[in-house]
Amino acid sequence: MEIAALYQIFLDCQTVTTDSRHCPTGSLFIALKGESFNGNRFAAQALKDGCSYAVVDEASYVAEGDQRYILVDDCLQTLQLLGNYHRRQLGTPIIGITGTNGKTTTKELIFAVLSRSYRVLCTQGNLNNHIGVPTTLLQLKPEHNLAVIEMGANHVGEIKILADIAEPDYGIITNVGKAHLEGFGSFEGVIKAKGELYDFLRAKESSTVFIHHDNPYLMKMAHDLNLVYYGSEDNLYVNGRITGNSPYLTFEWKIGEEGVYHQVQTQLIGEYNFPNALAAIAIGSFFKVEASEITKALTDYTPQNNRSQLKKTESNTLIIDAYNANPTSMMAALINFRNMDTPHKMLILGDMRELGEDSLTEHRKIIEYINEGGFEQVWLVGDQFAAIGHKYRLFKNAQELIHELQSAGKPEGKMILIKGSNGIKLSSIVDYL
Repeated sequence: MEIAALYQIFLDCQTVTTDSRHCPTGSLFIALKGESFNGNRFAAQALKDGCSYAVVDEASYVAEGDQRYILVDDCLQTLQLLGNYHRRQLGTPIIGITGTNGKTTTKELIFAVLSRSYRVLCTQGNLNNHIGVPTTLLQLKPEHNLAVIEMGANHVGEIKILADIAEPDYGIITNVGKAHLEGFGSFEGVIKAKGELYDFLRAKESSTVFIHHDNPYLMKMAHDLNLVYYGSEDNLYVNGRITGNSPYLTFEWKIGEEGVYHQVQTQLIGEYNFPNALAAIAIGSFFKVEASEITKALTDYTPQNNRSQLKKTESNTLIIDAYNANPTSMMAALINFRNMDTPHKMLILGDMRELGEDSLTEHRKIIEYINEGGFEQVWLVGDQFAAIGHKYRLFKNAQELIHELQSAGKPEGKMILIKGSNGIKLSSIVDYL
């Protein structure tokens, strides 16, 4: 079936689902495949449960004579083509965002700011891959003024694919750092992969890039682009300076050299969130959101999903940053924690995943920094930290750590930074501290 014909069916259905457990009445089911599942097997059930049509790519699952089945060559490719076609029909201005660290927080800050003046569609959670991007685009409605689309990758070439699907008009790379080195091959591979967003915008007839002026890697990558700068220098479009960080980030910002400073008290932990906030300010200002509304949006924003959250328990104060970890974000969190003006600092750190042959070297660098940090207590979790000689308390996994807390008791009166890759499951220990 031609994509234009399928698009008319989509318009009639209004909703697309790829999950046979969630079949809203009248929706369009697209049968995707993975390593351990085949959505074609559930097409009949999806139709039974309320879907009006089912897109499949295996003829054996089509019920003879049933016009509700739509046979295509490749369901994933069809989903991507449909998302792109819908995006083109509506023509909604799209801001594409990627980066090694902070892209989800930055996306949410941008959404919070723009939502003060516009109807904005935003990537939910971290649905930022080859399935999440087209699925998000298919949620665009005529009433949306703008869309903020997050793009994630762990291999070279993936951002190019996502940019071709979303066709952003504006772009931002939060930063480039050492993450997913197993897939990217090297830090240079990371730069090449993230730079694919710039490559797309560079080839577009009219586009704008928002860029952190203080980041030399981004500045080197961003040649031949229409740039809007944010950072710490006075003469930039948006500039600011940190005024506090114990424990919440506070800062002030202004437009240009002659602007008036606006004070912001955030609910964000970490100086590393400062450029993320400035990015949201730059984009909000560019789209004419009032300065007072920008400041209020940043003040009201509360982080979720174990991303730089502060939680006070009966026994301790926790900084929970257990959603993800790589050498760049881990070091930024440690430097920030070390600089915080608070006593009785404790670390609970988990392995950083997907670093390939660089893994032991990068974990050793973290140990070396901890050695100099003057932290009162340090617990490490995972086999990569275990493979390096050090003096700190070591646990095989989060479950072993929980058993220790249950049997020997929890720390008392500590400020505890909890950070590790999501696969280490350090979020599971929070209730025991």
